[in-house]
Amino acid sequence: MTAETTETSQSTGSCCSPTGSCHDGAADVRIEQTDSVTTVYQVTGMTCGHCEGSVSEEISGIAGVTSVAAVAATGLVTVTSKAPLAEDAVRAAVDEAGYELLGPAA
Repeated sequence: MTAETTETSQSTGSCCSPTGSCHDGAADVRIEQTDSVTTVYQVTGMTCGHCEGSVSEEISGIAGVTSVAAVAATGLVTVTSKAPLAEDAVRAAVDEAGYELLGPAA
């Protein structure tokens, strides 16, 4: 009965994806990519949540940055912005936080 209900909903123009979810992750990613730029950077010296917060706070202060996610365990910092950022600006922010930017992650 569930399969019939799902097929009926999809055939009547439901907003749900073929998996039955109202939000398909792939669609969300495509929308974000058209509106923003995401760059992953390698930063050394982060060891804890405080480090992550310090780096995130400094990078968030760069004009155009919409989100920052730092992960101390990997040393990766994912930055989403309205346009590509100058690496010098990111480097200065990371330096201000007390860490070292190695550059974009490979």
